[in-house]
Amino acid sequence: MKSGPIGIFDSGYGGLTILTHLRDRLPEYDFLYLGDNARTPYGNRSFEVVYQFTAQAVRTLFAQGCPLVILACNTASAKALRTIQQIDLPKIDPQRRVLGIIRPTVESLGTLTVTRHVGILATGGTIRSLSYPLEIKKLFPDIVVTGEACPMWVPLVENGEAQSDGADYFIRQRIDALLAKDEQIDTIILGCTHYPLLYDKIRRYTPEHIRLVRQGDYVADSLADYLSRHPEMDALLTRGATTRYLTTESTDTFRASAAVFLPGIPIHPRHISLTEGDPEDNA
Repeated sequence: MKSGPIGIFDSGYGGLTILTHLRDRLPEYDFLYLGDNARTPYGNRSFEVVYQFTAQAVRTLFAQGCPLVILACNTASAKALRTIQQIDLPKIDPQRRVLGIIRPTVESLGTLTVTRHVGILATGGTIRSLSYPLEIKKLFPDIVVTGEACPMWVPLVENGEAQSDGADYFIRQRIDALLAKDEQIDTIILGCTHYPLLYDKIRRYTPEHIRLVRQGDYVADSLADYLSRHPEMDALLTRGATTRYLTTESTDTFRASAAVFLPGIPIHPRHISLTEGDPEDNA
């Protein structure tokens, strides 16, 4: 297998927050970001469709030379990761790897919560999938998990309203609803990659004693640890400090939307069709 960049996949734009943390933690590595922006959101789609779309993206990133792919999407990690790891990878190439972002986030909880009561703020799709409660129970069966869906939070971010006064109502509403379900919560996972852009407001309406867990830091630390434990994979990753972007949406739309997540960073995306796998240079 030839060496290549680390592949980062998201159905939308929130995965760019994960990419930011990965580049900060591993600045010497090359990255290839793929957004299935033309078919987003994945949250309300069935497990079968999410798996199909995610598998297409993974195969595309493999075809682009990525030995390792990170599913920087909670929905894809919840609904497709296990099947891809167990069924697809042995057929495609047992040497390649696909990792998600839920497990690294959950692993952090052991040393974070004192009361052993944890809250999850996420999209409706992630809450309904029960991915976080199931993963938490595997590692920490004593932890009580309570979830709250936040249907308006992603639209607030994607429509540039994250810092508006109107956003305060919807953010406070969902935090209050979560804490009303369990007053013993001392740790809250922000289970959507869009939510870091709302962090200041979320912090404002969350009691000071409650710890907020942002996924990016833990995913980046987990990947660095993974590479240190798997030198055979680390040796396959190129190091040129570059980042390239692929999107299934128009490049102009991607560039404008991505600027919300990566302000001030030049972005030159290329269009790609996941059903064909060959990028078209439309930048």
